[in-house]
Amino acid sequence: MADVFRGYTLAVSWPWIVLLALAAVLVVGAEWSRLGKLVGGDARRQRERRKRKASLKLISSEEEEFAESVQRDLDRLPTFEKDRR
Repeated sequence: MADVFRGYTLAVSWPWIVLLALAAVLVVGAEWSRLGKLVGGDARRQRERRKRKASLKLISSEEEEFAESVQRDLDRLPTFEKDRR
């Protein structure tokens, strides 16, 4: 079995190995922008920012609570039609 692998590697000459390496470099170069988003420094900062934002809580102000309570009170008031006399 070792002879089979040795025969295969001997059949692959150095120009083919160079072409394979160049093809790999070409693929990495073409996909670099996408890889940079996944692996680069910007990706790390975005992940950290998402973690920070996930732990934030929305705190409503007293003005918002007051406006909501006024709106609820107005919605509960009885209404009548103008044409009704």
